[in-house]
This record gives sequence, C-alpha cells and structure tokens, in this order.
Amino acid sequence: MKICVYAICKNEEKFVQRWYDSMKEADKIFVLDTGSQDGSFEALKKLGVIVKKEIIKPWRFDEARNKSLAMVDLDADICVCTDLDEVFEKGWRSKLENDWKDGVTRVSYSYNWSLDEKGNPLVSFDSDKIHARNGYKWTHPVHEVLSYDGAEKRVLDESIVLNHYPDREKSRSSYLPLLELSVKEDPLDDRNTHYLGREYMYYGKWNEAIDTLIRHLNLKKAVWKDERCASMRFIGRCYKNLNRPLEAEMWYKKAIDEAPHLREPYTELALFYYDNGEYSQAIPLFLKALGIKKGYKSYITEWFSTDFSIYDFLSICYYYLGEYEKALEFVNKALSINQDTRVLNNQKLILEKL
Repeated sequence: MKICVYAICKNEEKFVQRWYDSMKEADKIFVLDTGSQDGSFEALKKLGVIVKKEIIKPWRFDEARNKSLAMVDLDADICVCTDLDEVFEKGWRSKLENDWKDGVTRVSYSYNWSLDEKGNPLVSFDSDKIHARNGYKWTHPVHEVLSYDGAEKRVLDESIVLNHYPDREKSRSSYLPLLELSVKEDPLDDRNTHYLGREYMYYGKWNEAIDTLIRHLNLKKAVWKDERCASMRFIGRCYKNLNRPLEAEMWYKKAIDEAPHLREPYTELALFYYDNGEYSQAIPLFLKALGIKKGYKSYITEWFSTDFSIYDFLSICYYYLGEYEKALEFVNKALSINQDTRVLNNQKLILEKL
C-alpha cells in the first residue's frame, strides 16, 4: 500500500525535523512551500522531502492545499494531509493500513488541537484529513474542507493520534478577510458563518459578531447543537463586553437550553456570575458541569470546562462565601491534577483561615 503525506508550509524551519520524524512512516512526503524566507525549503529538501515553492496570490488555503495535493503521485493509495506544527504518535501507518479495506475512502482520527504543559489534551476532536488520492478537492478559502465527487466510505480510528503544537507567535491576520470572502462566496454555509462570527468576537467587533452569529443560528443548515450552543455563548460574551448583562445572561441560558449535554454553557454562565461576585449562583452551575462526563470530543471544548479549572473556580467561590472546608476540598482536587503555583498559594490562604 502506497501512503503519501502532503502539506503546505511557510517559514516553519523550527518545526521541520520534528514533523518529518513523525511523518516518515509514509512512503513519500510532499510539501508546497508558499514563500518561506527562512530555511524551511532547504531543511525539507535535505531530509528527502519532495518540495517545491510557489506563491499563491491572492492567498487562499484551499488553493494552496489543492496544489500540494496535486504534487502527490496519482498511484498513491492513501493521502495524509497535515501541517508542520502537527505530530503523529508512532505507529500510525500500520493502523491506517489495517483500516483501509472494503472500499474505504476516508479515515477520521483523534486530533488534540490543544495540550497542557504535561501533554494532556485540553481540546480534542476527530479530524478527517486522511483520504483516497482521487476524487477529493479542498474548498473554502479558510477553514477549508475536503469535498468528494462520489459516495464516501468513512472509518473512525481514534487510536491514530495527531497532536497540534501551534506557533503562538504566528499571525492569523489573514483569517478575518478570508472568512468574509468565504461567507460572501457561500452565504448559506453554516460552518464558516459561525467561524466568521467567532472571528469578529476575537477582534472585539462585538456588534458585527452578534449579527453574524444570529445569522448563523437562522441558517437552515445550522442544526448541530454543539455549534449552535457555541454561537449562543459567543453572543453572550459580546453582550457582556458591551456592558449589557441582561442580554448576556439571557443568551448564556439559551445556550444551556440548546445543549444541556455539554459542560461549556454551564461553565460560561457560572463564570458570568463569578465575575460579578455572585458566587452562590455560580456554584450550582459549576457542580452541574462537573456532573457531565467529558467523554465528548468537539472543537468547541473550552479550557474553563476542564476538571482542574472548575475545581479551582469552586474553591475560590467557597472561599469568598466563608465556606473554608469546601474551599479546601476543591483546591485539593485542583492540585491533584496540576500543582499550579497560584493554586498552591490559594491552598495556603485557605489553611490560614482554617
């Protein structure tokens, strides 16, 4: 079976060796360099990667990915699309070979988008960038997706794990104009309409974010409750930043009603009360969130919905309410997960009160 990895890159020399080491289980590796000014091109070539350079103007992620896919041999059985800040856990090839049978065209796998300093996943979901060589193409200028010209047969193998170690210094300035372009090209696309609203929120464009996210909720294709819930939470955040707390609280409650199976809406409303010093209202929401097991995998997972964070917030709530025994119980639970310096200091303050 012939397995090929393909990718795009620009100025990612510092990731080249680590990425290559995790991808070299493939038969061939192809990279389209879209204009590196560091030593990425030379470093890849030295490792035996098949690499060529091409500037994409105007920039679109789908066009760049399609050009990198075009580099892959037509007789390849399996194409594996990754980025240079991603790392496969060892043994992925043999698992993939075992999955690829009976007409399979696409394989989904575990993708840890964000990890803590100990390597524990914070945000994890199933990704699906492993596919057959023919019949696939990338669409949308950003947050691009694979489209297939036939009937897909998919397999999920969560034992194949790809970890993401992003460059925090890398600019994402191109995302907003590309998302605006994507929604202009396909105004009925629910996915990128949601992403556009989220991007406006990141930029502090509160009113544009609210309008776009409400439009997302009104689209016929916007039926995935997890994403609808996220749009509602983001609307709540925007109203909070506009100093309109009644509207913020209303939208947080709508988010709970939309997806009561998720921790995120409970913790976000709890944090709304927490930030206002309304600790007695925050506590039952944090406890409700803890009662929901984190078995679900979705890109909408938030850091503040992890056990550690909820235990931490609960200990602070109980401390300010003068319930020091409860505060100690939850600070100890937080420290059993992470020996954070700030939380250790909180433990000392609680013990002093006791």
